[in-house]
Amino acid sequence: MSKERGKRKCRTGIVVSDKSSKTRLVSIERTYRHSLYGRVLRSKNKFAAHDEQNASHLGDKVEIMESRPMSKTKRWILVKVLNKVAEI
Repeated sequence: MSKERGKRKCRTGIVVSDKSSKTRLVSIERTYRHSLYGRVLRSKNKFAAHDEQNASHLGDKVEIMESRPMSKTKRWILVKVLNKVAEI
């Protein structure tokens, strides 16, 4: 009897730091409407994500998914690289 796993959150964002080995800092921007004034606001969050193959680099658009805690700050894993930034 296997217990069914809950649905994990997935987010799409931009890699803002690739300095650490197997770790990427991903910035996720969301827009929402202010509850009282109705103005559209933007907020950014940064998440540390585990990248086992070091596949992503600075500026790449990636998809990350919730996972078990891997370190003090890492609670997300990199699922796939959606858009690569052209290297010069």
